[in-house]
Amino acid sequence: MSQLDIDYVRAQFPAVEEHIFFDNAGGTLVPESVITLVRDYMTRNQVQPGASYSVSSDANERVQNGHHSICEMINASHEEVIIGHSTTMNAYMLANAFRHELKRGDEIIVTNLDHEANIGAWRRLAEFGVVVKEWKIDTESGELGGANELQKLLSEKTKLVCCTWCSNITGSINEIAEIADACHEVGALICVDAVAYAPHRALDMKRINADFCLFSLYKLYGPHLGVIYSKREHLARLRGQNHFFFDENQLPRKFVVGGYQHELVASLAGISSYFKDVHLQSFGSHKSATESYASVFELIQRHEEFISEPLIDFLVNHPKVRMLGRTEQAMLSRVPVFSFVVNDQNSSELARKLGEKGIGVNAGDFYARRCIEALGATTSGGVVRISLVHYNSREEVERLVKELDLLI
Repeated sequence: MSQLDIDYVRAQFPAVEEHIFFDNAGGTLVPESVITLVRDYMTRNQVQPGASYSVSSDANERVQNGHHSICEMINASHEEVIIGHSTTMNAYMLANAFRHELKRGDEIIVTNLDHEANIGAWRRLAEFGVVVKEWKIDTESGELGGANELQKLLSEKTKLVCCTWCSNITGSINEIAEIADACHEVGALICVDAVAYAPHRALDMKRINADFCLFSLYKLYGPHLGVIYSKREHLARLRGQNHFFFDENQLPRKFVVGGYQHELVASLAGISSYFKDVHLQSFGSHKSATESYASVFELIQRHEEFISEPLIDFLVNHPKVRMLGRTEQAMLSRVPVFSFVVNDQNSSELARKLGEKGIGVNAGDFYARRCIEALGATTSGGVVRISLVHYNSREEVERLVKELDLLI
């Protein structure tokens, strides 16, 4: 069985030699393949793309290649993928486009688990007479309860359900395929926040049958951009949000508000090439972007489970620590995002002390304030969040545990 070559992986990320970085859920480090493409574009092609002269034509080709590489990775067509400035901005744009589909009394369901990006924009539709229902988590477990709990809120008036694939606080993975099926049974659409999921699992848009899916490329080893995936029929129907002279049939351009950040979109091909390179290093063979991406994430899942073991053991068994969410070792039902509070300690102060030891973690509510409030974790300055990804090593995690033991 192939294993992730951690030495090879770490060599692709220039910053790993300078930091022990466990704030990855806030944004991952970037491999050299992405950095090189940003630099190359700004050195050779920093012009308006799409004109007839050669530098501009080449710029356009680089931008389109970046867009195409993301589509290929996630198993989607070019017309189904919108690249925007951030997930929060994308959600607001999508909500504004979607509101023209709604009438007074129609219902939207949101959770109190999600990052606010997939809550706030949809809640504002109440200003137009939309009824917003809240799918609440269990205050002990932090779980939504799956499709069975959702059924209690669904009705013939439900037009959209917005929920996270994976919590950025508890790390718990929701059964999105089952939830999507429950939505579709009553004629509702589903908008999935995959931001916390995407660094740890391969995304296959055709497999989960989501109508809309949001994720952030800067949490998938790329630049600060966000992606909306949507089934083509929805984008064709929704009202465009770009300038008036972009025809409603121009997909995805009618939703690319203000145009692309050219050098960043061009660099997205570096994410795909990174996964291809890791696949070649691990399996000794070349595969398509889609196949390489999926195969490498199988290795990533096993590696992340291995490096998480000492941290989970420490957090679950320490008498002063309350870890939020699932405590299972296996990474089938969770990703390595671990949030916790410590008795009689301020979370921000603990994060600061770790920083003084050269270990980067963070504390707060991480834009999931409704979740933090529901779990009763506000009194200590929020939670300490430790988030691992595949370029972290077991040795780094073991050092973290030693420092935590001394500080707690």
